[in-house]
Amino acid sequence: MNADEVLTPPRPLITATARPFWDALAEHRIVIQHCDACSRFVHYPRIRCPHCGAPGLGFVPVAATGRIHTVTIARQATAVHFAADVPQVLAIVELDCGVRISTTIVSDDPEALTIGQVVTAVFDDGADGITLLRFRPA
Repeated sequence: MNADEVLTPPRPLITATARPFWDALAEHRIVIQHCDACSRFVHYPRIRCPHCGAPGLGFVPVAATGRIHTVTIARQATAVHFAADVPQVLAIVELDCGVRISTTIVSDDPEALTIGQVVTAVFDDGADGITLLRFRPA
């Protein structure tokens, strides 16, 4: 690879188990797995509940809002694929339902972001048909 070459960022591999999550994002909705047995939310999608081991996991709609649990600004690309995306505002957002999601924050002023700050979903529709879930300050 030469210095002028820009690599395309990797895209998610969508498994059959995770398909409902990704399909909902494409419709600008968020659904999270919920265990029928222990009533806990589960993310990333799995075939069994990591809390109780039960197989009864369905997807339920959740609010597209949450709070910043942690955030950092990467001023150097975290991988060559993200060279065009610097600075990257990397975060873990705790959705209102309690699930924490690794994501990026879309902000004109990343330095002003704070732990606990309310954020709302941004649905980033890719040309390949995959929608990524990002967040912005509310």
